[in-house]
Amino acid sequence: MGYKVAVVGATGNVGREILQTLDERAFPADEVVALASERSVGREVSFGEEKTLKVQDLATFDFTETDIALFSPGSRVSATYAPKAAAVGCIVIDNTSQFRMEPDVPLIVPEVNPEAAAGYTRRNIIANPNCSTIQMVVALKPLHDAFGIERVVVSTYQSVSGAGKEGMDELFNQTRAIYVNDTVEPKKFTKPIAFNVIPHIDVFMDDGSTKEEWKMTVETKKILDPAIKVTATCVRVPVFIGHAEAANIQFSRGVTAKEARAILREAPGVSVIDHRADEGYVTPDESAGEDAVYVSRIREDATIDNGLNIWVVADNLRKGAALNAVQIAELLDRDYLKKSIAAE
Repeated sequence: MGYKVAVVGATGNVGREILQTLDERAFPADEVVALASERSVGREVSFGEEKTLKVQDLATFDFTETDIALFSPGSRVSATYAPKAAAVGCIVIDNTSQFRMEPDVPLIVPEVNPEAAAGYTRRNIIANPNCSTIQMVVALKPLHDAFGIERVVVSTYQSVSGAGKEGMDELFNQTRAIYVNDTVEPKKFTKPIAFNVIPHIDVFMDDGSTKEEWKMTVETKKILDPAIKVTATCVRVPVFIGHAEAANIQFSRGVTAKEARAILREAPGVSVIDHRADEGYVTPDESAGEDAVYVSRIREDATIDNGLNIWVVADNLRKGAALNAVQIAELLDRDYLKKSIAAE
């Protein structure tokens, strides 16, 4: 017998991707329910190539008979409804930032810290990390195990889909406006995004960092190792889908590019495309629609002891959000929920 699964925020970019991923990976669900706000009730969303679901009202939905709910509706909505779902026995996998740094909520990337999922029983909530953090730690984990990471300096190149449909629409509309010589007025972003880059994602904090940069630091420590030092500069770029990151890594032990390349080739979730030639690397455009975290441009950094540079690319809507959430559900099914059913 399969699970009853709810997808909260089903009409958004990530919600739609979750529905597609559940179908593609044949998650063992007997019933899948699409939930969103009252204004979306009755709309149809695709579930697989031939199926559609009618959106139901999150505010009136009873989670009592629901096994797993994958949330991606925004932090404020998750703050209200995720605890309500969890309180009646539904396991919540939340894609927002609402619960990530709460000590009794596991923050999970299945390729990196699957054992932490055992902590879901404390509150029936598991947090999905930030998109830029997910792809970075998938690449860092095998290198940390082999050589011991001490410090990471990362610059991100993040697509507009990370800001939702409004961000994608703004890039499209501004690009068209420039070509026809119309006025470009930023709405979603603080400055024009078409033919531009913006070193500002989320709100500014007291130390001058943005909250996106703070997330990458604290989430990496929680998921991978609290001893790792991380400093990030997060930049929005005029790309629709796919985040890229340039990471400079310092290790406690010596490492060569050849050794790192060999280890990454064996790592779960990682695809190494690293040829020192034209087209011998992966770009965000090429990652769109793909599940892997791609690593390219692996090279030693002679300016520091035990240093390495890597280029990391992934589809932020898939591995950076929907796929990771579904993989967490698969992890629960494989290692926890089936066991508890068998015990009964």
